[in-house]
Amino acid sequence: MSLETARGWIDAARRIVGFTGAGVSTESGIPDFRSPNGVWARNRTIYFDEFVSNEADRIEYWRQKLLAWPDMRKAQPNAGHYAFADLYRRGKLRALITQNIERLHQKSGLPSEIVLELHGTTTEAACLSCGDRITSDEACARVAAGEKAPRCRPCGGLLKPATISFGQSMPLETMQQAQEAAENCDLFLAVGSSLVVQPAASFPAVAKRAGARLIIVNREETPLDGAADLVIHDEIGKVLPAMVGANARTA
Repeated sequence: MSLETARGWIDAARRIVGFTGAGVSTESGIPDFRSPNGVWARNRTIYFDEFVSNEADRIEYWRQKLLAWPDMRKAQPNAGHYAFADLYRRGKLRALITQNIERLHQKSGLPSEIVLELHGTTTEAACLSCGDRITSDEACARVAAGEKAPRCRPCGGLLKPATISFGQSMPLETMQQAQEAAENCDLFLAVGSSLVVQPAASFPAVAKRAGARLIIVNREETPLDGAADLVIHDEIGKVLPAMVGANARTA
């Protein structure tokens, strides 16, 4: 089977669900988390309970955020992101489930209501008490100005980047929406994910059990390769536009 097979399946599909991991965004210059030179190798991981209970850990968390934010902020969508946007414009993409936190899918043209952010977003900071949100530009400016671990101005609660940390509960509503999308698609397109992080990695299997075709595009092998109908190990920005019939574009 080949790209021609994938194109045929995509053309025939009526309810495509996309699923993306860090491999989509690395081609936009955003470092991944798990590689030997990734984010976790270069920084101490702050667990959610540590953030909540320890001021020193909150300070370290925000120090890391301040260092990482400029690269996140300037990143732009690549050809892989635009390929999903083209699928949406063709009326085929019903939902995009993502493990990514930088909102490049929205920048590429996908409406926010179909992007299901399993791990939250780094573009905002949220109060853990009242839920009030501010932009990461504002939060990082406050840290740079001397607020080492900023607090919510309306209520005084702990302010945290609106990402899901280790030990923090997954967003229930988003998880339910992703489950329903996976159960009701006819083609599930998993791109740029190692498919090892649970519970996110369960959704391709959910779609397959419900009768959908499963296509995996990733540079490296994944635990679900054997269950997929088609697996392509190649550069996402090259392969995905060719699969969906989109023109390769960059920002």
